[in-house]
Amino acid sequence: MARKPPPPSTAASLGAASKSAFADTSGNSVPIWLIADQTQLESIGAIDRAQRAWLANQGFKSQRRMPVLLPAADGRIAGVVVGAARDGTSHSAATDPMTRPELIAGLLPPLLPPGRYHFETAFADPQLAAVAWGLGAYRFRRYKSGAADAPLPQLVLPPNVDRATVATIVEGTALGRDLINTPASDMGPAEIEEATRKLATSHGAKVTSVVGDDLLAENFPLIHAVGRASPRAPRLVDLTWSPPGSHKDPLPKVTLVGKGIAFDTGGLDLKPSAGMLIMKKDMGGAAATLAVAHMIMSARLPVRLRVVIAAAENSVSGNSFRPLDVIRSRAGLTVEIGNTDAEGRLVLADAMALADDDNPDMLITFATLTGAARVALGPDLPPFFTDDETFARDIATAGLAVADPVWRLPLWNSYDAGLESVVADINNVADGPFAGAIVAALFLRRFVKKARRFAHFDIYGWRPAPKALGPKGGEVNAARAVFELVSRSVARKS
Repeated sequence: MARKPPPPSTAASLGAASKSAFADTSGNSVPIWLIADQTQLESIGAIDRAQRAWLANQGFKSQRRMPVLLPAADGRIAGVVVGAARDGTSHSAATDPMTRPELIAGLLPPLLPPGRYHFETAFADPQLAAVAWGLGAYRFRRYKSGAADAPLPQLVLPPNVDRATVATIVEGTALGRDLINTPASDMGPAEIEEATRKLATSHGAKVTSVVGDDLLAENFPLIHAVGRASPRAPRLVDLTWSPPGSHKDPLPKVTLVGKGIAFDTGGLDLKPSAGMLIMKKDMGGAAATLAVAHMIMSARLPVRLRVVIAAAENSVSGNSFRPLDVIRSRAGLTVEIGNTDAEGRLVLADAMALADDDNPDMLITFATLTGAARVALGPDLPPFFTDDETFARDIATAGLAVADPVWRLPLWNSYDAGLESVVADINNVADGPFAGAIVAALFLRRFVKKARRFAHFDIYGWRPAPKALGPKGGEVNAARAVFELVSRSVARKS
């Protein structure tokens, strides 16, 4: 059932991230050298004796990834030298994609003074270095009062880098981060829909939604159950897009499904305060789908794109859904509620049943689903699940190529028995503490019957400490990996 669009968007405008991080090619710029060892430093003729003495007095070491500014005779910045030596850990250079020299570029925007810069270092992947710079330049300043922010340093892109592609990736990531970083007071289910509609408008896509009690009439009972206790109505948001002029072409169907829990108290199985602290990020799956959608639509990839977001707030009130309630899902399976804090898989189940009915060629889910995934792989390496061996290799390869790594965990069939229920077709949790991420993925797999390829990403949606590709805060894990995956898939078919 189509709905009128909500009020104007509060999300940051697309394009701001790339415009502030990158400069045009005209005018002077300051060179940046990445130095892996002393021999390399001595070979650079543009650095004179006085500047070498300055570096020595500053304690420059190639093992430190900190920039040292080189002074010119007139007081200007003549150049920047950054240590780029490997950390010396056994095999790290060969096995850790996050030690690539291109990623050092992401460390620099917060550390350099405003100005125009360019890299003198020749990278194996200059586009990745440019993306790293843009991601490292990200700031979330919506709630900061006082003086305006100082301008960021800007990178002059070399001619062999596709500026449009870099901007697309940086903007999409910034959009997703902005949505996650916005507190739940300003990012409820309606605002998630609003952000989706704003994105759709900018790309000529279409959006429909089903809201509140209409979810029952339209057969989305699990989404309704999870969100009914909140005064902010739950909803199913459905975006569709295809490139201009392609309506008669048999393009592959790529469908993204996102968990959009605006805030998760845990419901009646209430979380402790520490577990609730950053639950504004529980809509990170929805943010990731919108980030990928922006990238795909901006790049005009030849696919029929669909984004399905289940948006709700898992709150506590007199009409909260309860442990051991039994709810019939959209797919017809009855679900016993073993734990109300396992609500993400419930809303996804209804959204996935809708998406699967369309027989997509590629169905991908993003969700901040389980703490078990973080226990297994930490905050920086989200697991993914698929039964398709070729698809798994393609996903892993794409993630490594763009320094957005993911790691496959198994859909281990013998654990599926843990979801059995005495009174219903299935329980939403297993009767035991083990393999929580796998069990959750097995639950989701029950709702995929027709999709040609299916993968589920259990993301964290958060960066707990600043690193090369961004500051502490919201993160759309695996979004760049999936964009690369889809880009490679359509390139093979062309």
